[in-house]
Amino acid sequence: MFTDHKRVLALALPMILSNITVPLLGLVDTAVIGHLANPAFLGGVAVGNMLVTFLFWLLGFLRMATTGLIAQAHGRGDGAALAAWLGKAGAMALALAAALLLLQWPLGQLGLWLSGASGEVKAQAALYFYARIWGAPAVLVNLVLLGFLVGRQDTRGPMALLILGNSLNILLDLMLVVGLGWQVRGAALASVVADYATLGLGLWLVHRRLPDFDWRAALGHSGWRRLLSLNRDILLRSFCLQLCFVFITFQGARMGDQVVAANAVLLNFLLLISYALDGIAYAAEALTGRAVGQGDEKALRYWVRLCGQWSLAFALAFVALFGFFGEGIIALLTDLPAVRQTAAQYLGWVVALPLVALWCYLFDGVFIGATRGRAMRNSMVLSTFGVFFPVWWLAQGLGNHGLWLALTAFMAMRGLSLWWLYRRPGFVSD
Repeated sequence: MFTDHKRVLALALPMILSNITVPLLGLVDTAVIGHLANPAFLGGVAVGNMLVTFLFWLLGFLRMATTGLIAQAHGRGDGAALAAWLGKAGAMALALAAALLLLQWPLGQLGLWLSGASGEVKAQAALYFYARIWGAPAVLVNLVLLGFLVGRQDTRGPMALLILGNSLNILLDLMLVVGLGWQVRGAALASVVADYATLGLGLWLVHRRLPDFDWRAALGHSGWRRLLSLNRDILLRSFCLQLCFVFITFQGARMGDQVVAANAVLLNFLLLISYALDGIAYAAEALTGRAVGQGDEKALRYWVRLCGQWSLAFALAFVALFGFFGEGIIALLTDLPAVRQTAAQYLGWVVALPLVALWCYLFDGVFIGATRGRAMRNSMVLSTFGVFFPVWWLAQGLGNHGLWLALTAFMAMRGLSLWWLYRRPGFVSD
């Protein structure tokens, strides 16, 4: 048992440490922009980043599907399938990136119009979005490379990718925003440069693991229908998830610049929680995917139980962190008294969220490893349209508290519905 706990942590801890650099990057963006004189800069980064994140995370199926398929092929010891899934997913990533670049103007204008933000915030958001979107090819291919490495239970590679990309991004943030005074555009360009640097490292890492990779053989290998079906289901799941977070940002913008800026600060707290818990979920993806590839349902249940124990431990640590130090962290992120005061009013939701949300992160990892895209899609549709929006509608009178209540209920339903599907017998063989 002790050895198995070490195995979970050997997979999870490098991913947790590297994943934490992602929200830390968001915290640095917020801190750097939040110390500028105009709150519209912070609101602009929040809205612009939400728009581009919506598009990139909407296409997050590239990593998820790749991880599950690679983990199962790895469990079977099928080297040809490893190369085939990598090649197909990489080709799909490049095609989708080209589509984003071609459609960037109408997508950006539609998003800014839907945001409902003030004119000044919209102007800053546009600067951010139209610079940041040029990182799309690197971002999407990086998702595939990350999925490949995680699926093979390779923790050093993903850690190197995420730490390099986000550390470089933080350094460039300080140089371009603070040093050169490029403000919002500087924050966006820092991300683009870091994305392409990460791509270079990722391609080198994958080449070392597949030195004889043949693109033609990979693209010609059977399996396109399965990949497209899985990606479709995870795409719809990701759309619903991002729809909820975009809605929170846009509704906050309608409540005023102070509220959207405060929510931007608090959502970075949530990102910190999610990326840490995703480290455990990545371990669950690799371990359960391997168990599914081997057809071993007993092993799958065993690894889920161990991963669940560690998810709970990390969730409790975040409750303590934000409960005791939350207001101090807010003060580090912005000098604006009104934003600090507004964020402090809603801090309690962030303190409670880890215990509510840990289950949906854990079971996301389980279902990704098992490549159960349809179940994930159905769970997310129910949680979004059956819980999130109805709760928000009924709680509108609570203002921003209503938004956070809807988010909490949404997270709870995701975990509950996936748990109900998971507990059914024959999970591996269905």
